Amino acid sequence: MAVLLSSTALSAVVARLRAAGCVFAEDEAALLVSAAADGPGLDLLVGRRAGGLPLEQVVGWAEFRGSRVEVDPGVFVPRRRSEFLVAEAVALARPGDVVVDLCCGSGALGVALAEAVAGLELHAADVEPAAVRCARRNVARAGGRVYEGDLFGALPGPLRGRVGVLLANVPYVPSGEVRSLPAEARLYEPKVALDGGADGLEVLRRVSREAPEWLAPGGHLLVEVSGRQCGRAVEVLAAGGLVARAVRSKEWGSCVVVGSRPRVHG
Repeated sequence: MAVLLSSTALSAVVARLRAAGCVFAEDEAALLVSAAADGPGLDLLVGRRAGGLPLEQVVGWAEFRGSRVEVDPGVFVPRRRSEFLVAEAVALARPGDVVVDLCCGSGALGVALAEAVAGLELHAADVEPAAVRCARRNVARAGGRVYEGDLFGALPGPLRGRVGVLLANVPYVPSGEVRSLPAEARLYEPKVALDGGADGLEVLRRVSREAPEWLAPGGHLLVEVSGRQCGRAVEVLAAGGLVARAVRSKEWGSCVVVGSRPRVHG
């Protein structure tokens, strides 16, 4: 239940957020007011946000493809641009497909895909214990399961060769650029979810080497990278034995690379 504030008190909250550098202070104030149980609770939430904690971690949720996804402190916040990746996956997924959300964070991508395509068998995995705990609550609503571990090492063996759609939102920020990220990400999200190695594609290379043996014939791997990495990412997936292509969106400022395992004929 939202706290009832006078216009003067609400203006004071907005001013406090704006002074802390919040660009959308009015919108954030409204969310914090709706999330607070009482006046002291609101003051606590505003203090956390003014101190730099991501808004989604303060209120405990993020909006992703029209649904609320729980986000705990220390868990990677799903980016709105990743909705483009999910849209591309929706176009490829078929009812009954096995879907794996690798490097799942909160589980937002896999859950969004399961909500858009009926009858999917959803699995998700992450190396971060905090992410796994958070994802388990979100993925449960889609009837899925979440595993803790490093990439494919976390997955049950029987999934090998059965995955129709593999979402791998791998870290792709080059190591030397992590320190230039906004403080919200740099200070409050796990580095393992951001740092993609020297050129940002090291984790992607690991995924591409193993993906073909986990994908079903005709199955698809989808990853998000920066626009400047798009061409090299296609080469990485092709080197792993997948038929690769890139899809760009000016609207979302996103590049999604799709690698498909060829079907066996004859």
